[in-house]
Amino acid sequence: MEKGFVFLDEVIPGIRWDAKYATWDNFTGKPVDGYDVNRIVATEELANALKEVQKEANQMGYGLLVWDAYRPQRAVDNFIRWAAEPEDGRRKEIHYPSIKREELLSQGYVAAKSSHSRGSAIDLTLYSLKTNEMLQMGTCFDFMDVKSHHTCETVSKEEKENRQLLCDLMTRHGFVLYENEWWHYNLKEEPYPETYFDFPLSGSSSK
Repeated sequence: MEKGFVFLDEVIPGIRWDAKYATWDNFTGKPVDGYDVNRIVATEELANALKEVQKEANQMGYGLLVWDAYRPQRAVDNFIRWAAEPEDGRRKEIHYPSIKREELLSQGYVAAKSSHSRGSAIDLTLYSLKTNEMLQMGTCFDFMDVKSHHTCETVSKEEKENRQLLCDLMTRHGFVLYENEWWHYNLKEEPYPETYFDFPLSGSSSK
């Protein structure tokens, strides 16, 4: 693994994760290029900031569940190829019911360059430590629709409050929200703001 990157589970005790792109449960319907293991990788700086987020969340009775952080450029390229393929309908109703697959690029839901490839972006949610149930946020992860926007007014009061809770936790510890995805945050002070990495996620640590 690239120097300066870590596995979150090695540096944040108790962190939970489900690396969707290493599984069949994502908007492409199959594992994505570069995700050789179901683990989450990020820059050391992101991991340190996220450790503080989890500490405060735990004190409030919540835990963090992470879906993605560092994303190899080859995975982003995989998304671009997938978006150009004919619609097969397998994941459309789950992830992009209101638009066509080929429109995902023009509407900004899929891009040729992703902040995730710089290593300091993260997709996550909150769950209750008491019940182990995820907080209701109004949509699933990677729901490509205006309902996922922070400004959406059609989600319930509880869902708005839960989104705001996550937002407050993240922004207090150095993260910046992405307006179109309630689950996506970027580290404000990125260590590699101009570099798009392409090393795969594997079982090898940098240690």
